[in-house]
Amino acid sequence: MSPYILATLLFSLGLGTTITFASSHWLLAWMGLEMNTLAIIPLMAQNHHPRAVEATTKYFLTQATAAAMLLFASTTNAWLTGEWNIEQMTHPVPTTMMIIALALKIGLAPVHAWLPEVLQGLDLTTGLILSTWQKLAPFALLLQIHPTDPTILIGLGLASTLVGGWGGLNQTQLRKILAYSSIAHLGWMILILQFAPSLTLLALLTYFIMTFSTFLVFKLNKATNINSLATSWAKTPALTALTPLILLSLGGLPPLTGFMPKWLILQELSKQDLAPVATVAALSALLSLYFYLRLTYAMALTMSPNNLTGTATWRLPSLQLTLPLATSLIATLCLLPLTPAATALLSF
Repeated sequence: MSPYILATLLFSLGLGTTITFASSHWLLAWMGLEMNTLAIIPLMAQNHHPRAVEATTKYFLTQATAAAMLLFASTTNAWLTGEWNIEQMTHPVPTTMMIIALALKIGLAPVHAWLPEVLQGLDLTTGLILSTWQKLAPFALLLQIHPTDPTILIGLGLASTLVGGWGGLNQTQLRKILAYSSIAHLGWMILILQFAPSLTLLALLTYFIMTFSTFLVFKLNKATNINSLATSWAKTPALTALTPLILLSLGGLPPLTGFMPKWLILQELSKQDLAPVATVAALSALLSLYFYLRLTYAMALTMSPNNLTGTATWRLPSLQLTLPLATSLIATLCLLPLTPAATALLSF
């Protein structure tokens, strides 16, 4: 792809998200989301592979459906209340429709089925943009909607944590595992959205950092399935020793960064007298932890000759910059002691 076209598309991606961030009117927010969708589609289809084209088509259809639903919900709200302002979603019917439309945008369960399929058809760089940047604009809108009854958000959150845990158990493709990991993490964020929006932001930030590290590690190793991880110790021994820690941080184990949002979310849910919800969420985290441990086992605990049928790939020097990975890796592993600073910064 021409660097000029790439720069234009990336600029459009950034502009779409910024428009949605800055908007207080539903039509402007919708326009930002549409710009976002249209800018990422050429990036997704640039490989001209049948799987990439299929993934792009699926993504376009789901995003178009969500955008139409969002427009319908905002029009209904204007019809019922006379308000186009994002903060003024007072009627329960358009509010519920809007939450479901935004859930479809980001891939929350039970409207999550497109996410693993789409991510599987993309290369790791575009997959990283889809898993991180594309979540920002819908989350900005979700943070501004205040439903009178938080039941729908708790239902979506619990369904997502459970589906994200169960769905990834039997997968061998790394991109599908990362998609289910994304669904589970988004579930945690939605659970707490109504009670402590600052914790949602904290969870989103830590998820971005950890996912960024994971995608860059897989990209450096050119790994797309579990078997290809088995030979990574011969290519990058130091990184292979650190990758299990990144995966365990994604799983939420102390003393790693990923423990911070889970710990604070469970604490806040308990304060809100939602102990059963906190228990189910904590148990669903064990399901996610299991498939991270599977990746850890395949990557670090199987030396050749091993019991995985991993074929050695042709070892070419990687042209990938290692500074972004090094920076995000430190953040993925070492931010837990900064919990008080992070909560103070994000509390508003």
